Amino acid sequence: MYDKPKIVTGLVIFFVILAFPFWYNMGAKTPAPELELTEKAQEAETCIEDTDFMTREHMQLLNEWRDEVVRNGNRIYVAKDGEEHVASLTSNCMDCHSNKADFCDRCHDYVSVDPYCWDCHTYPEENN
Repeated sequence: MYDKPKIVTGLVIFFVILAFPFWYNMGAKTPAPELELTEKAQEAETCIEDTDFMTREHMQLLNEWRDEVVRNGNRIYVAKDGEEHVASLTSNCMDCHSNKADFCDRCHDYVSVDPYCWDCHTYPEENN
């Protein structure tokens, strides 16, 4: 019973050391990466959908395209504005967003995701 203060002190020190990384990073915020668009993407007035939608929902859109093309044979996507687009990652999206390292990888690394797009599709040629 004489070791109670030592045990309590040891437990407090242990929990402080264990929680230190959380306290140290509390409130720290890494800014989102700035995307480098190709000239063609900069010249285009709009993307398939508006920028906010594409930033948030592009993976869901690509999954819908995959399902429609592979399962239903439907290769045409009708955007919210009524414009028709070919549902193709490599023939449509990569036409404007061709620099994978500067466009795709920056955001995916920032949010720690590893998309499986390139399991089936080939990497676009890098424009350096």
